[in-house]
Amino acid sequence: MAPSTLPPARHDLIRAHGVRVNNLRDVHVEIPKRQLTVFTGVSGSGKSSLVFGTIAAESQRLINETYSAFVQGFMPTMARPDVDVLEGLTTAIIVDQSRMGADPRSTVGTATDAGAMLRILFSRLGQPHIGPPQAFSFNVASVSGAGAVTLERSGQTVRESRSFSVTGGMCPRCEGRGSVTDIALTQLYDESRSLREGALTVPGYSVDGWFGRIFIGCGFFDPDKPIRDFTKRELHDLLHKEPTKIKVDGINLTYEGLIPKLQRSMLSKDVDALQPHIRAFVERAVTFTTCPECGGTRLSAAARSSKIGGLSIADVSAMQISDLAGWVAGLKEPSVAPLLATLGQTLESFAQIGLGYLSLDRPAGTLSGGEAQRVKMIRHLGSALTDVTYVFDEPTTGLHPHDIGRMNALLLRLRDKGNTVLVVEHKPETIAIADHVVDLGPGAGAAGGTICFEGTVEGLRRSGTLTGRHLDDRAALKPVVRRPSGVLAIRGASAHNLKNVDVDLPLGVLVVVTGVAGSGKSSLIHGSVSGREGVVAIDQSAIRGSRRSNPATYTGLLDPVRKTFARANGVKPALFSANSEGACPVCNGAGVIYTDLVTLASVATPCEACEGKRFQASVLEYTLAGRNISEVLAMSVTEAEAFFRTGEARTPAATAVLARLVDVGLGYLRLGQPLTTLSGGERQRLKLATHMAERGDIYVLDEPTSGLHLADVEALLGLLDRLVDGGKSVIVIEHHQAVMAHADWLIDLGPGAGHDGGQIVFEGFPADLVRTRSTLTGQHLAAYVGA
Repeated sequence: MAPSTLPPARHDLIRAHGVRVNNLRDVHVEIPKRQLTVFTGVSGSGKSSLVFGTIAAESQRLINETYSAFVQGFMPTMARPDVDVLEGLTTAIIVDQSRMGADPRSTVGTATDAGAMLRILFSRLGQPHIGPPQAFSFNVASVSGAGAVTLERSGQTVRESRSFSVTGGMCPRCEGRGSVTDIALTQLYDESRSLREGALTVPGYSVDGWFGRIFIGCGFFDPDKPIRDFTKRELHDLLHKEPTKIKVDGINLTYEGLIPKLQRSMLSKDVDALQPHIRAFVERAVTFTTCPECGGTRLSAAARSSKIGGLSIADVSAMQISDLAGWVAGLKEPSVAPLLATLGQTLESFAQIGLGYLSLDRPAGTLSGGEAQRVKMIRHLGSALTDVTYVFDEPTTGLHPHDIGRMNALLLRLRDKGNTVLVVEHKPETIAIADHVVDLGPGAGAAGGTICFEGTVEGLRRSGTLTGRHLDDRAALKPVVRRPSGVLAIRGASAHNLKNVDVDLPLGVLVVVTGVAGSGKSSLIHGSVSGREGVVAIDQSAIRGSRRSNPATYTGLLDPVRKTFARANGVKPALFSANSEGACPVCNGAGVIYTDLVTLASVATPCEACEGKRFQASVLEYTLAGRNISEVLAMSVTEAEAFFRTGEARTPAATAVLARLVDVGLGYLRLGQPLTTLSGGERQRLKLATHMAERGDIYVLDEPTSGLHLADVEALLGLLDRLVDGGKSVIVIEHHQAVMAHADWLIDLGPGAGHDGGQIVFEGFPADLVRTRSTLTGQHLAAYVGA
């Protein structure tokens, strides 16, 4: 056997050799353990592919393989990353910006240990005493019943009947959700038709479908009679009938009314996780209102009746966490002293991480990506584990410059406990604290995927790489600001923590709204501006799309492209869709075949029939200006923009979309690149490019610098200038000082977060804020511009 060409394994390094995940090109990297390593590079350069897609993914896959085959069957399957050698891995804990589930039963309290500790506290000290901790849980229903158990006594088998009861804290009316649904019956059926004529308009309930056949054949009503002619009993059986055993087409099954069936199959699920057509139906047919029985607390009357010092668990869960910490500190009860100490430390961690303005009953699905990431950190700050690899994805996202220092301190605290901390980041303040830096690039997409620099921060400054050259960039205040063409008046804004705010937003200029996280910026702008006529709002919600979705489908680019192909070849446009008639019949247009190996990782292999091109061979014989549809989807945005600009392929509708993608710095993306391979910053800019097509006079952008490299911020400022110079009013919610400095008008909220915020603390020219340094934002902006 030939000796290995690699040096012997070292226990103080994570070594990755020959990494080919996504755009990484045979990358070789060695990362020191028990140090803080920051990964830098432009958005799309390969940072996430290396850190999350390779190192963290393989660590988690190897841990999963230590479980029994039975347990693995309940876990998500993961494929091994495409890498030659990966050594020195330790347990990876990923603290990323993925949103928490939107189920209303998931709250800040349930996502951390704070909610569980509060339940124990009330079960011990609450008066009247109502039961164990689960009696205060809105996720546990109260049930009772009887059952038989088999026992063995003196060699004889005896069956005994026993009663049981479970006392939970769930509100019986809303089932612990805090809201009740009101369903518009007109969206469920067309009352002028009979069931056999297709009266049911719910997705999946067509006459020919299985559910449609059940309703037609159940026998509880006449399927040939228009629904408007149903008796009261027939309408009840159609909509509300309790589960009943029936036989349809010789098959035994259970029938239940349409509304409870929808409650269970659609309305109990995360709306964002539903298929697009089902999500559209739910949003159209259902309205959610606060539960009248529990007042939105999700808790039963019994759970709300037990109090400590006159406050119920619902009352304290609704407190701002910084206030709740003070309330807990004031409880002097020796019998639960250890519990109070631990709960107090957990609540204090929220304040340390800049989340003291939240409440424990805040639905987890309403948190921004940055807030969700910081909530996940709470679990790890007090952990006794060491020699763990913590992986962070831009932990400064959504943080005011004042809070970045606190975040840096937490990252260093994790490192100093003996852990390896890997951080993907763009902010120079966090890059500056790194022990080791890995810079990827030099560009994005196909132009990236290589290691440009490894070493210290000072070495990065001297390296001449794109990151190194821009590391000390500082934007200057504009010498001349634009003058407004009018104002948009906001009066008496009181959403969330806003304190009856009156403010005039100048129009025809670049307005930047600032303030610490939780100060009320989003409440003011999204609550009072977004939704008005002529306003195009681009928020931080995740873009929706599956692994079949790509920039061409998401932006609507593929529609005009298909029509141009169809016109040039005299065939139907549907042939040029991999999700329709043109799809390869073997892989159904996916381009790959997914093989489920049960407890082992699923394997994706290129489809041999279409060779990964996704289309039928006959479709690829049709060309446009010498290119088939697969070759066009393999083009970069920049290449495609030139292709569709002139000649036989000229498609103005396509070039308009492509030009907007170039404008937001996505010229390197391939048209057919799956959305699932895009980084967070790329997805945000893709959404921005799409919304730029909407007709509107006022654009609202929420932290558009999220995920942007230092070099790309300048390009973003140019885009904002073009929008304003083109006659638009642009309002930006932002923490980045370069955007603040570039503003024509600044509005600063604060002075703090939660109930300590919600006020306008400054409005005027950036130069005046820098001169007076009258707010936290002013102090940091003055330091940034060197004033």
